[in-house]
Amino acid sequence: MNTERGPSSRPAVAILSRGDAVARRDATPTTGRFVDVFEALGAVGVEAHPAIYDESFAEAVREQLLGVDGVLVWVNPIQDGRNRAGLDALLRDVAAQGVWVSAHPDVIIKMGTKDVLYRTRAMNWGSDTALYRTAEAMRAELPTRLAAGPRVIKRSRGNGGQGVWKVEQLPASPMLKVLDATKEAPEQLALDDFVRRCAEYFENGSVIDQAFQPRLNEGVVRCYMAGDRCAGFGHHKVKALIESPAARSQAGPRLYTSNADPRFQRLRRLMEDEWTPQLISLLDIARGDLPAIWDADFMLGPVQADGSDSYVLGEINVSSVHPYPQEAPAEIARRVAERLQR
Repeated sequence: MNTERGPSSRPAVAILSRGDAVARRDATPTTGRFVDVFEALGAVGVEAHPAIYDESFAEAVREQLLGVDGVLVWVNPIQDGRNRAGLDALLRDVAAQGVWVSAHPDVIIKMGTKDVLYRTRAMNWGSDTALYRTAEAMRAELPTRLAAGPRVIKRSRGNGGQGVWKVEQLPASPMLKVLDATKEAPEQLALDDFVRRCAEYFENGSVIDQAFQPRLNEGVVRCYMAGDRCAGFGHHKVKALIESPAARSQAGPRLYTSNADPRFQRLRRLMEDEWTPQLISLLDIARGDLPAIWDADFMLGPVQADGSDSYVLGEINVSSVHPYPQEAPAEIARRVAERLQR
């Protein structure tokens, strides 16, 4: 694909996602998952091109990206058995040559891995959170934490519930009850056996240990952000880590709403005015380097003295946020246009 532009051309971005050679050959702005983003970018004067990536033709993608001003990336950390190691190296290379990358791999490492739960645990969205860098540390420290109640174990990088477990100590027994977030029924394991299940998580990362939130069965609120501005919300009741058949039966699809949804205005104010500024300060991220689209998942915490809900951060998604509220593409386009002007 040729993205060379003359000096009077409009600013241009590539929208990058994973696919094979046929998908790359056939990709157009009017097909695929991101038609609404292409349209929104065009409406604010930004030219956009599809960029389909696979390791087998990475050099052709690299050349394409060097011909645009910026690239918006939608690629999961783990997908079809492949990780982002090669892609991240490519993105770092083109960014070093002046192309704006959203989200830059270094920003993903700071805010898009589960380690962010530990690094921001002192914020008001934080909870009782520990970090294990080795399997030996996990084996030594987890029993003490389980004595206070159920925990949630999360690998530092993953998606779709991969590497997420609810763990609790069985009464009057050395065995643990463990529930894989991708499964429906728990099983019983000895501590050593469970740690062995998690051993691979330490090969390229760490493990996060959070207190289980008992209001999880009331649902999860996802706040979508375009840069530092709220782009909408999603709410759904989940099955993951829920054991009760009655509660699982209430689970349903995520329902999307705009950033004006009256139910979530307090959360919007917290995200825009307090938590995002605190986040970028703690993680040393420039405001202009915030991803064009990212989201934060919140569980309901204890009810506060005034009757309002508190929120507990469960994860931040950066690598491949899709789908999203129908208002989000316009917010994405505004942030992209502002960033390219700078």
